[in-house]
Amino acid sequence: MRVARLSRAAFEELPSWSKPPIRYVARALLRFLRLVAVRIFGISNYSRWIWSFDRLSNRDRDRIRTRIGQFGSRPLISVVIPVFETPERLLREAIESVFNQIYPHWELCIADDASRSPHVRTILDTYVRADSRVKCTYRETNGHISAASNSALALAKGEYIALLDHDDVLSEHALYMVAEAILQNKDADIFYSDEDKLDARGKRVDPYFKPDWNPELFCGQNYLNHLTVYKRAAIERVGGFRAGYEGSQDYDLALRVIASTKGPIVHIPYVLYHWRIYDGAATMSSDNLGQATAAARRALVEHFAGLGKSVEIEDVIGGFHHVVRPDPVRWPRISVVVPTRDFPDVLQAAIDGLLTKTDYPDLEIIIADNDSSEPRTLKYFQEIEKRGIRIVKCPGAFNYSDINNKAIAQSSGELVLMLNNDVSMIAPGWLKEMARYFGDPTIGIVGAKLLYPDGTLQHAGVVLGMGGVAGHRYLGFPGSANGDFGRLALPQDISCVTAACLLIRRAVFDQLGGLDRDNLAVAFNDVDLCLRVRESGYRIIWTPYAVLYHHESKSRGLDLTPEKQSRFQREVHFMHAKWGEKLLSDPFFNPNLSLQTTMPRAAYRPRLRKPWLT
Repeated sequence: MRVARLSRAAFEELPSWSKPPIRYVARALLRFLRLVAVRIFGISNYSRWIWSFDRLSNRDRDRIRTRIGQFGSRPLISVVIPVFETPERLLREAIESVFNQIYPHWELCIADDASRSPHVRTILDTYVRADSRVKCTYRETNGHISAASNSALALAKGEYIALLDHDDVLSEHALYMVAEAILQNKDADIFYSDEDKLDARGKRVDPYFKPDWNPELFCGQNYLNHLTVYKRAAIERVGGFRAGYEGSQDYDLALRVIASTKGPIVHIPYVLYHWRIYDGAATMSSDNLGQATAAARRALVEHFAGLGKSVEIEDVIGGFHHVVRPDPVRWPRISVVVPTRDFPDVLQAAIDGLLTKTDYPDLEIIIADNDSSEPRTLKYFQEIEKRGIRIVKCPGAFNYSDINNKAIAQSSGELVLMLNNDVSMIAPGWLKEMARYFGDPTIGIVGAKLLYPDGTLQHAGVVLGMGGVAGHRYLGFPGSANGDFGRLALPQDISCVTAACLLIRRAVFDQLGGLDRDNLAVAFNDVDLCLRVRESGYRIIWTPYAVLYHHESKSRGLDLTPEKQSRFQREVHFMHAKWGEKLLSDPFFNPNLSLQTTMPRAAYRPRLRKPWLT
């Protein structure tokens, strides 16, 4: 047998040998054997993750029951299921998953939407007789899922409503985890969890480890999906499910509740829902994708109309949506600041792109010159000054933060675009795409999608904690890739974007004192700025619809000298000292995902603590 070859990334997650030896050698050996199992026997990384981190022992169950007994209050959760012609085995499994809940304070509210198969009523009647917590209503006519869901809702007495499809399955601790979240967030109307899928063999596959509340991503897809739990009063406030939105009725409901709530939207980063999806287990939305997509887009247009905005919805592969904000009445002036030192050919490509390949009506272009000396560069400066481009002298040792701060101080734009000199343009509408977001006063920064010259991804957003301080997600992926669950094809809120192409409100930049010239001369100044922007209450958006090429610091070179490496380590230490645990808790990167690789992959050890162990 040929021994399986393990990747370098696999070994990078092995524990440090500087730790106490026996315990960690044993762990390392166990992890090595698991990795061999993945390679030789085809056991998936996710199956290994489930085996290691997502199984409850009897001791866990006992501790959960003890924890429930310690609750100051025990909210009643009504599990709502609309049923129609559900196969017998799947219907039983769905109901049994509620009966198997460790948290006992639930009721099951079922509405049968005039199923013709006799086994449906037989099964439902059996469960109604078996437990007084089960309520069932039988509709005389088929009204489809929205009407059936409202019929089930009418049975509910619980303060909270959990939505369960008739052939899906809850994890046994699902309602307990929801109750924990409720008790910690009593002002919240909406809770949602991570989810995975059940294949035809009942095997758990394809986990969706979701971000915390991400309003821009939610415009592109209903990522809340399963499991979603609402405060019952919030559903009643918006009138429940609406007929005419079948296939996207959950999305429509969520949009209306979100628009009406002032409380937080709470993410429970545990896999609590198993969505059955395979041939023969199709849903309304998968069977009628066109109808479901059209309903979702009507709901989105109505949502934005309620905010006083008229938007257009463009198609994204997979039935997702690109919400295009309206053009402003007046495009704000953008000051483009381009730091440079010689390499005139590189700079010229960027400037030509701004002048001839950028469709934006009011640009101020400022070159921040850090001691350029080549005659060709100086001659080029003379030429472009005649075209209205300003040259701001920023002499001295290279300090990216200081150079940008000095140039931005002399700018006049309402928005400032920090742009590397080795960026070149692809399509003319990129800057308008970014600028449109600033019609929303909550948005402080917008970043772009950057490609290497070979077409692979250089920047699709920055993840806190990746590689120690922060790193680029999906680095090196094909530039045309949609990413897991469309995450590379959809605009979204994100913690950080690179300053290689970063558009920021000038007022916010000034309010925060600009980039940190004293502590972050070269590395992580953009990460620090983004963290401060978010700390001040502004959002940061990354959009894949502003696409440019980036040649990666060509005019400055790589940080390979001992002096540069020493400076880099100082900047790393500063970031850890300043931001601490925030670097390990990126709200837009699920704690179940590894920080050791740019490819989304289940972490060897999730950055979570099980609440029943606290």
